[in-house]
Amino acid sequence: MKSHARVVVIGGGVVGCSVLYHLTKFGWSDAVLVERSELTSGSTWHAAGGMHTINGDPNVARLQKYTVELYKEIEAYSGQDIGLHMTSGMMLAATKDRFDWMKSILAKGRYMGLEAELLTPKEAHALMPLLDPDQFVGAVYDPVEGHLDPYGTTHAYAKSAKKNGAEIYLHTKVEDLVQLPDGTWRVITNKGEIVAEHVVNCGGLWAREIGRMVGLELPVLAMEHMYLITEDMPEVIEFNRTQGRELMHCVDFDGEIYIRQERNGMLMGTYEKACRPWSPLSTPWDFGHELLAEDLERITPELEVGFRHFPAFNSVGIRKIINGPFTFSPDGNPLVGPVRGMTNFWSACAVMAGFSQGGGVGLALANWMIHGDPGFDVFAMDVSRYGDYATLGYTNAKVRENYSRRFSIRYPNEELPAARPLLTTPIYDRLKAAGAVFGASYGLEQPLWFAPEGTEDRFSWRRSTDFDTVGAEAKAVRASVGLMETSGFAKYAIRGSGAEAWLDRMLTPRMPAAGRMTLAPMLKEDGKLIGDFILGKLGEGDFLLIGSGIAEGYHMRWFERHLPKDGSVELAALGLSLTGLAIAGPNARAVMQKLTHHDLSDAAFPFMTIRRLDLGMAPAIVGRVSYTGEIGYEIWMKPEYQRYLFDLLMEAGAEFGIRLFGLRALNALRLEKSYGSWAREYRPLYGPVEAGLDRFVAVGKEAAFVGKAAALKEKAEGGSLRLRTFILEATDADVIGDEPIYLDGAVRGWVTSGGYAHAAGVSVAIGYVPKEVADVEEGWSVELLGVQLPARLQRAPLHDPGGARMRG
Repeated sequence: MKSHARVVVIGGGVVGCSVLYHLTKFGWSDAVLVERSELTSGSTWHAAGGMHTINGDPNVARLQKYTVELYKEIEAYSGQDIGLHMTSGMMLAATKDRFDWMKSILAKGRYMGLEAELLTPKEAHALMPLLDPDQFVGAVYDPVEGHLDPYGTTHAYAKSAKKNGAEIYLHTKVEDLVQLPDGTWRVITNKGEIVAEHVVNCGGLWAREIGRMVGLELPVLAMEHMYLITEDMPEVIEFNRTQGRELMHCVDFDGEIYIRQERNGMLMGTYEKACRPWSPLSTPWDFGHELLAEDLERITPELEVGFRHFPAFNSVGIRKIINGPFTFSPDGNPLVGPVRGMTNFWSACAVMAGFSQGGGVGLALANWMIHGDPGFDVFAMDVSRYGDYATLGYTNAKVRENYSRRFSIRYPNEELPAARPLLTTPIYDRLKAAGAVFGASYGLEQPLWFAPEGTEDRFSWRRSTDFDTVGAEAKAVRASVGLMETSGFAKYAIRGSGAEAWLDRMLTPRMPAAGRMTLAPMLKEDGKLIGDFILGKLGEGDFLLIGSGIAEGYHMRWFERHLPKDGSVELAALGLSLTGLAIAGPNARAVMQKLTHHDLSDAAFPFMTIRRLDLGMAPAIVGRVSYTGEIGYEIWMKPEYQRYLFDLLMEAGAEFGIRLFGLRALNALRLEKSYGSWAREYRPLYGPVEAGLDRFVAVGKEAAFVGKAAALKEKAEGGSLRLRTFILEATDADVIGDEPIYLDGAVRGWVTSGGYAHAAGVSVAIGYVPKEVADVEEGWSVELLGVQLPARLQRAPLHDPGGARMRG
């Protein structure tokens, strides 16, 4: 066994072997994989082996498409038969709501070039005669689906990696990981030690145990998963004989089952409501090529629906039942990327759909390790998307919920209840008493809207019970004054003698003067957006940075990677040690002025001012800025003062009819200003020129900020896309994001976000289109729930295009 290697990959399942292969493919031949037993031990060997390209997140779908396209390449390169069956597949809908959901998924695929299409039940039956067309309302056909041999595929990755120079050590159990002062790792195994520059945790069922060796509690849990294989079916044999091909893969979402052909019979699996975690506290090291006890009774409700939807199953026996553990994260997506706070320790685990996503995970991680960037926007899979709130108990509750709902509809306005409430602010009870309907983001309960008594969210793809109330909240802000909680934003304190110089290198704008704020994009080395913030300078060497709450861990990892080693910069994520309120509307200044003796006139406290002020008896940080397009103030305070300031603001605003508003009204208000948001308009796919943020990129400043060379190039060449706002002729539904944008009937772009702009009374979509057509006036449309709606290019913001109300 080697004593030194550039990288050690821990785990010989399909993901570990994919990571090893991609590292060697891109030049890191000094790579080792260690596996405690044999390759495929754990979850891989008993997987059903299905694969598909369609995913609700288009960025994950791109990686799945890459994975499927990779299989013929590794089969040819390795000489290993992978048992590839490209059968095509269908997603089936038994309800109208499900069919609406499928239309949205199909629409997302259009701008990615996926060749899926809608089918009637009769057309679906012609392709898959085992189904009863009377049980369904429609289907989506996908030509790029199928299944393969898990053993053969894993060995194809492994043989390809070995051909590229990698070494694989079987029956080599990792017993400890110790980082040395120079940043390298001692990988201590039962057969000796390897000192490595990088370690990758592809431990699968043992990913938690590998993480615990370095003090990390990964949010991952194994669940029992069952599928059955039937005896030979005459209908299958006859179809193969007459059609000359296999029956296709089908996912019956309403039945919560999936089926595919297995030899002369069929395989049927389910994600059952009565789900069961496996070994929830720790995974036994001696577990291997074993199955769990059969428990058909637990999945009987799903099987009964499956047998009704596919009647041929009623007349055939069961040949085999497979029950084995698979790992899941709380949201079902993988946990991939560098682990914050550690040098060269990488995660590639919780890849439940290993044969759909394993290749893409390997590609992204290899890019990340070798080039410093995954090459894609992989935030949906990034291990940093969870904070310290994702404890063992939280993970258990959310994974169970996710598993039991894997084939359920997630409506745009639906908030899932498991593991809630967890994080709350001091005014949570005040807001709840006022009718707040909460959503959870990064573990924190945040008000979405304030429901009148007796009203609650009705989950729907179309406008729902919140529509009129959200409209009233938005209109109250435009007409007078509104108050919302903003504790969910990420807050960072940056202090020290080197703080300003460091921020000047990290962020693109010119540094603000003391008492001032600026919008502050942040770029990667390739010039793409990795963050957008509000930066306030409270004093010399004293800065407050405000950003997206869901990206706190993601951004802290980036910041910490770039911190100077000399201790001149102190960086802290403030979390709930700093809570927030925001007040906005034409009467916001009048309300605020009642709370302080400081002059808040435009001359004394102009737009983008930030200061420490006493409001009533409470110390606070007050910034004159608003995401609503109205005059407004963001107020930050220690949590012990939040209840006092909330009550004070509500009392002071009573004479103006102050109204509480939530995130849904805020979305409606920002759409009227064509304001973008992080993870939608602003993400690592786009440059600042494309996103319309180039005015905040000071390419002329002296500091060589990260991505400056690429930003100069984009400025000179103009990028390839432009962010544009469209008004839709919508009636009872609004876009939510990822819908295709058409020009003269051809797909030319995609929606990043949208909704109904209540004060303006129109439906809005914001999205990216090629710069060559970005100013074309006529011929636009946007697909929504299977219908192409005429769209009008909106050149200027709908509300106050010159910004006079916000600045006045």
